[in-house]
Amino acid sequence: MQTIHNKEIGTKQKALAINLDPKIYGSFAEIGAGQDVAANFFKAGASSGTIAKTMSAYDMTFSDAIYGAQQVRRYVSENRLKSMLDHEYGLLIERLAEQRGDTTTFFSFADTLSALNYHKTNEGHGWMGVRFQLTPNGEYNDVVLHVKLLDNDNNLQQQAVGILGVNLMYACFYYHENPPVFLLSLIDDLSKDRIQIDMIRFEGPDFTKVDNRLMSLHLVKYGFTDAAVFGPDGKNQQPSEVLYKKHIVVIRGRFRPIINVHLDMLSTGVKQFLQEPEVDSANVVVITELTLQALKERDANPTDEIDEKDFLDRVDILCSLGQTVLISNFHEYYKLVSYLSKITRLKMGVVLGYPNLEYIFSEEHYQDLQGGILESFATLFSRNVKLFIYPTLRDGVIWNCLRFHPPAHLIDLYRYLIANNKIEDIRHYNEQNLSIQTDKVLELIKQGAEGWEAYVPAEVATMIKDRCLFGYPCEVEPVKEVASAANKA
Repeated sequence: MQTIHNKEIGTKQKALAINLDPKIYGSFAEIGAGQDVAANFFKAGASSGTIAKTMSAYDMTFSDAIYGAQQVRRYVSENRLKSMLDHEYGLLIERLAEQRGDTTTFFSFADTLSALNYHKTNEGHGWMGVRFQLTPNGEYNDVVLHVKLLDNDNNLQQQAVGILGVNLMYACFYYHENPPVFLLSLIDDLSKDRIQIDMIRFEGPDFTKVDNRLMSLHLVKYGFTDAAVFGPDGKNQQPSEVLYKKHIVVIRGRFRPIINVHLDMLSTGVKQFLQEPEVDSANVVVITELTLQALKERDANPTDEIDEKDFLDRVDILCSLGQTVLISNFHEYYKLVSYLSKITRLKMGVVLGYPNLEYIFSEEHYQDLQGGILESFATLFSRNVKLFIYPTLRDGVIWNCLRFHPPAHLIDLYRYLIANNKIEDIRHYNEQNLSIQTDKVLELIKQGAEGWEAYVPAEVATMIKDRCLFGYPCEVEPVKEVASAANKA
């Protein structure tokens, strides 16, 4: 039976529906932002049929005594949330399983949040999760998310937390079979101006078919967040947890597929970044960025859907190479830098090809900004960031920063950026790579042409062949063509 998103049901109705379900029974543990989630269930009526216990250990000493002291004393963290879920769900099973386990699907709801303080000097955010059964005596599932609270008032943030918590509970029990509907329902009775969800993870026997990397993609695609991150192991991660107080090196691309040029760009760019005097080599995170636009065909319309299998194919390859992947809705580089600068104040490096330098200096891309290109540059270059430019080959000529000629009225601005160490050519690159184009390599792969493997890492070639990726004709006799066609313009 297809799961239908009922947009008409409100917060109180959702809470009441859960309260009136005789199977659903469990506990609420909330730290920070009041106890508005449990309060919604109390106010809806019939809560005695749902709530075994509510609690809120605000004091750190009490919290440590109940959930255990943490090595890193961060109480608004995923680790604290997991400790809460472990403890509270364990108590439910210990105390109630024998009595009513055969007829009950137990749950434990938990959140740990930092709402806006009295002086409004912090940013509201936190972790929320549910551990729950879908069948009596069954194995439990976990859904965990990270939320940013955007209201400029503490009471409104508490209210938003209460609504989101009810939506999460309702989705766990009534929308679990359809993850996209599950996600979309989380914002019922809310708006994207009030909350952002930048990480969500589904785990458990009832979510074995859920690919959490797709959930990251959906968060960005649905506008729940501008960016989402997952590691080389494919597990979703909260961006601030990964990037906070880190030096960041980022490379953007379509990676369809990733070829030797990309790896050369990354390795040479990172090597030069590490030579910067203020960079601590032990505190660097390298990320590969896929934008929503890059996940579509080059001539795609804005309304065209993203091919999810193609997305996962690219991600599988990137992860197999040990890459941390960032999915974003940042078409312009200054937006990416602005986002990352809110997470870390340490120096960042952006590795990009020469054509992107030309793009950055093209004023038509900034017509929506009141200050035009100067406004975008104020964001991009005022931060502690440096661009590393990988050269390109055109008509037998290598184009780099020294050959770049912006429009006449921008020449002085460009010279200023060069003189102030904001833009630098990548040196010691592999010149043989300059004649290779990703689109040409992709054509050779689709044709099954002989020799294309030389242009991609060996493990990537193996994955493409074994899994018939990017149109590789596994069932057809490969066409014998000279792979040097990849070198043609």
